[in-house]
Amino acid sequence: MRATIIHAPGDIRVENVPAPKITASTDAIVRTVAACVCGSDLWSYRGVLPVAEPQPIGHEYVGIVEEVGSDVSTVRPGQFVIGSFVASDNTCPICRTGYQTSCRHAQWVNGAQAEYVRVPLADGTLVAVPEQPAEDLIPSLLALSDVMGTGWYAARAAEVKPGSTAVVVGDGAVGLCGVIAARELGAERIIAMSRHASRQKLALEFGATDIVTERGEEGVARVKELTNGIGADSVLECVGTQESLHQALRSSRPGGNVGFVGFPHGSQIEGQELFFSHVGLRGGPAPVRAYLPDLIGRVIGGRINPGKVFDLTLPLDEAAEGYKAMAERRAVKTLLRP
Repeated sequence: MRATIIHAPGDIRVENVPAPKITASTDAIVRTVAACVCGSDLWSYRGVLPVAEPQPIGHEYVGIVEEVGSDVSTVRPGQFVIGSFVASDNTCPICRTGYQTSCRHAQWVNGAQAEYVRVPLADGTLVAVPEQPAEDLIPSLLALSDVMGTGWYAARAAEVKPGSTAVVVGDGAVGLCGVIAARELGAERIIAMSRHASRQKLALEFGATDIVTERGEEGVARVKELTNGIGADSVLECVGTQESLHQALRSSRPGGNVGFVGFPHGSQIEGQELFFSHVGLRGGPAPVRAYLPDLIGRVIGGRINPGKVFDLTLPLDEAAEGYKAMAERRAVKTLLRP
């Protein structure tokens, strides 16, 4: 089969590799209908994370079940399914609290930018769509496998409530989906922090009420100005840098909450600053599996359309261009069609 392989920073190739096989009785093989490039994939592409040797890449996928192991009972061949980037059994004590990405038997899913992907723990990981979806729904369903679920977790972790004020730090696909989540959870005011006109437009379409173009302390000051000097009830941190984390913490009101889902790189919080802020922090890898049934219903019912974050669609063979376009900020998110 064809699969995307990262050889070194900036070196993405689509190559012929052996197709995956069932290796455990709890596996499923999914024929990929659509996959995509994640902002977190760019950390390796840009050389922030090391690439020691050529390896498959990609963890967002939707597709058709081709084969299942002997112990798989909740999905069957022929079904259109969505999975999370972390495989979970969905039955352990941690999963039952809604934190499937910390499942006691968790396995990271990788190599999804390919024609086929092996999904471990298929019963707990894959969720079948009630029927074969219309073609125009596939981008939004694909978004649920990571960025929409991650944006949703950011809003939940930040405790967005009806009538509240939310700030979204980051205008990538996760941040834009965080705007959708804040709106769906009832925020009355949603302040999106963005410097890019096309992303500002999409944030407003998704439900943002205000745009802040400033960053750092200037961005914090602008948020305080918009909130009568108080700060936001909830802040969604969707970047992962030192600056973005500080910006999120300082944009929150005392007693507010920050949900941080940006993969952290060199970011630290000084203990006394956190202590005297009275701000609550919660984050980590989003338990996408917990939200899939609800989010699938919202997509199929027409309530949300997160697939609009895909502003570049390419055949799988052109994956390298998809990475380059995102790295150069010519695209928010690239959808790949095997």
